[in-house]
Amino acid sequence: MDIAAEINAIRRRVHGRAVVACRTYDAAPGDVWQACTDPGRLARWFLPVTGDLRPGGSYQLQGNAGGEIVRCEPPEVLRVTWIFGEGPASVVEVRLRPGAEGTLLELEHSDLADHQHWDQFGPGAVGVGWDMTLLGLALHVSGHGNPADWGSSGEAREFMTESARAWGVAHVVSGEDPAQAVAAAQRTQAVYVRPQD
Repeated sequence: MDIAAEINAIRRRVHGRAVVACRTYDAAPGDVWQACTDPGRLARWFLPVTGDLRPGGSYQLQGNAGGEIVRCEPPEVLRVTWIFGEGPASVVEVRLRPGAEGTLLELEHSDLADHQHWDQFGPGAVGVGWDMTLLGLALHVSGHGNPADWGSSGEAREFMTESARAWGVAHVVSGEDPAQAVAAAQRTQAVYVRPQD
């Protein structure tokens, strides 16, 4: 895998305490929408999901976040609340639109209310995970599939390291003090890329 190309395929922005990640997929909007909303497909590239999967219903990603489905307008907008563990609720919105090179997916994770966590880790705390998710979706819609053990590979560790750095850069561009942004990115990297046993 060309890690630099995969990192550069994602455009990152930070607005206050919100992160935005954008990536273009060589697939029709309907296919990308189905990959993001069909439980069978989600389980193949992201996580198994259960719940009452309709607007006003709830969802639970296996071993991860859950929440309420706030808005669902196929194949353009999906908005959900995002509750991880005992943490406060935040909001994730996925927007799709056709483009010259396929489908542009824009993911915004906002209302990140845990100020202490943000101050310690910055946008990379959620951004690195979303970068991994967008990469997984790219592999899925291109037909390459996701290797079961990729997340613990050296390649994945390199991807997460570069992702944390890229979110640090986006944090600086948003107006954060460069020293604070770099330190937060390094702390994020240390969490994601733990020494191997």
